[in-house]
Amino acid sequence: MEKIKGQQLSGERSLFASKELYIEDCLFIDGESPLKESSDIELNKSTFNWKYPLWYCRNIKVENCKLTETGRAGIWYTHNISMKNCNIEAPKTFRRSSGIALENITMPNASETLWNCKDVTIKNVTAKGDYLAMNCENMQIDNLELLGNYAFDGAKNIEIRNSKLMTKDAFWNAENITVYNSHITGEYMGWNSKNLTFIDCTLESLQGLCYIENLVLKNCKLINTTLAFEYSTVDAEIIGGVDSVLNPSGGTITADFIGELIIEKDKVDPEKTRIICRKGK
Repeated sequence: MEKIKGQQLSGERSLFASKELYIEDCLFIDGESPLKESSDIELNKSTFNWKYPLWYCRNIKVENCKLTETGRAGIWYTHNISMKNCNIEAPKTFRRSSGIALENITMPNASETLWNCKDVTIKNVTAKGDYLAMNCENMQIDNLELLGNYAFDGAKNIEIRNSKLMTKDAFWNAENITVYNSHITGEYMGWNSKNLTFIDCTLESLQGLCYIENLVLKNCKLINTTLAFEYSTVDAEIIGGVDSVLNPSGGTITADFIGELIIEKDKVDPEKTRIICRKGK
């Protein structure tokens, strides 16, 4: 494997279509698409200062590297890439890519990041930005800290563990989502989705968990949650109570109490939903 160390590289497509390179302590100072169409590349302790550094690439390993804010739209149409101990300051990273593994990553400007990607693993990642992971499929996530709205819109086949998400309108139009041992805060969570499951989670949401087909809550807390479950089919086992429930379509809701239960017979059939309050109303 050829090695490139301690260099400043500039100009468009400076290492275009490279193969079997080890790159260390390098600065890609300017010029678009420096490694476009490359494969079997290892990067360590290097920085990208300009746009489109890793497009149409395959088999990429990146450690201890940085994509600065001007390294926008950095990784598109790329397959089989692992990144570890990296700082991604640029927005719009990862589009239509697959086989992505991210570990110990900081993304302070993660808006419109991870769009239309498949087969993604995330471990120990902090991200700030709207529309994370739109239309992604097959994701395994452990310890994600996210601050940003509209996350996982249109996502499918997602498993999330041990995470903290502060995100309005999360999981809209989503399918086959399972979340374990996590804390999620945000208005209007989960609308228009199918097969959403939350296990050992704490959820906070104004008018959340509505318009869902097959919503499951197991051993979950719903705090500061109002007008929940509207037009949802639900199997909910709630620790403590819920402030208010509005017009569920069917299923079973079990809680210590429900502050306000609103069932409008002209909109839903009350007989289709079973309400169990352990400690009365």
